Amino acid sequence: MASRQSLPARPLPDPCSSLDRIEPLEGIDETAWLDVIQKMEQVYTQLIDDEVKLEQKNAELELQQQFIASVMSSMSDVLLVCDRNGRIEQVNRALCELVGRSEAELIGQPVALWLADAASQERAQWAMQDSAGQGLVIELNLLDRHGQPLSVDASCTPRLGGARRRLGTVWVGRPTGELKRAYHELQAAHAALKSAQQQLLHSEKMASLGQLVAGVAHELNNPISFVLGNTHALQKYCKRLQSYLDALHQRQSEAELADLRQRLRIDHLLSDLPELMAGTLEGAQRTADIVQGLKRFSAMDRQQRVRLDLAEVLERALLWVQKGQAQAPRIDWVRPPQPLPVLGSDGPLQQVLTNLLQNACDAVADQIGARRWVRIEADADALAVRVRVCDGGAGIAPEHLSRIFDPFFTTKPVGQGTGLGLSISYGIVEEHGGHLSARNSADAGAEFELSLPRADAP
Repeated sequence: MASRQSLPARPLPDPCSSLDRIEPLEGIDETAWLDVIQKMEQVYTQLIDDEVKLEQKNAELELQQQFIASVMSSMSDVLLVCDRNGRIEQVNRALCELVGRSEAELIGQPVALWLADAASQERAQWAMQDSAGQGLVIELNLLDRHGQPLSVDASCTPRLGGARRRLGTVWVGRPTGELKRAYHELQAAHAALKSAQQQLLHSEKMASLGQLVAGVAHELNNPISFVLGNTHALQKYCKRLQSYLDALHQRQSEAELADLRQRLRIDHLLSDLPELMAGTLEGAQRTADIVQGLKRFSAMDRQQRVRLDLAEVLERALLWVQKGQAQAPRIDWVRPPQPLPVLGSDGPLQQVLTNLLQNACDAVADQIGARRWVRIEADADALAVRVRVCDGGAGIAPEHLSRIFDPFFTTKPVGQGTGLGLSISYGIVEEHGGHLSARNSADAGAEFELSLPRADAP
């Protein structure tokens, strides 16, 4: 838009100097001349005022033009104004830099010349001919300075004149290539973060599992030893039965068979076999249950939600924690008569409860006498299931209460805690739609409360 130039100052005639050159006319007296001079002075004063106002308007117009030009040049979005025929009338610096052309090279060119494909040209032509009088947002591919297509989200707004007659179109566009690339990078970073979080969760689970290895090994040793003992007995019984069957096949006399039956204690063997087999099966089943529990606990969370009785998960976690303690504290726990139904993943919830119980046992490890206790309470109402784990330890320092669930925050000595257990537990509980909180108990030490939505809640 060309700037408007100031009007040059022109000297105005002096009415007084003109009066000296006027010759008196017949029939006109001095009063008439004075009226003429007064009118001329008024006209001269009005001319001066109009010229001053014109100069002020011109200065204001120049300021407005400078303001608009500065706004257009500072825009990061591209701006293009075209006429009714689609020829460029005005552009901003962002568009010039994008296409690698100067403003003079772009003015007067068709808009379609700078569109990369036929589809963009058709969309632009349709938008410029739209008679609705409302702004449209379409996606176009512009040719950049290297002649490559560049995706742009363009807002197309009609430029209206008098009587709302369409004079052209105003285009404001924002290149979306960088945004799309940044979005894909953000998606990739989010996926990597989720994978790292899952690996971190699994690592912490393995660390918790490592603390329970001694207790689990002892727990496995009993049924395995039982199965091994029964297997050795079965091997002896097999040898006796084989000897007795060989004698039968050799058709020995009744007296010899009776003597052999008594010496091999066949009757005792036959009566002992059912109990021996039942005990072996029980030991094998106990071993299988423990191994299955290990697999559930160590398996990666597949986000599968099933109906669980939280009391069963709690008792399984309690058994493991007790077996892993060299000198287990007194644990007060009475299972409620009614089940505690929740929807969740067995392994992660067991990890949460194991962590809470393990922390409670660690908190009272240095206590003596009556302070070495852990109390577990559980109840449910129509909406939620709650489990509280309290201990007789020293409690949580007030300055640590606000940071207790922060990642890598721990009050344990170096090498005895990663600071991730409670943080990961908090995340698991939130994923299950519940809440995990910590406070100091009125009785003695710390109290952690786990609250989960009830599975059959309305």
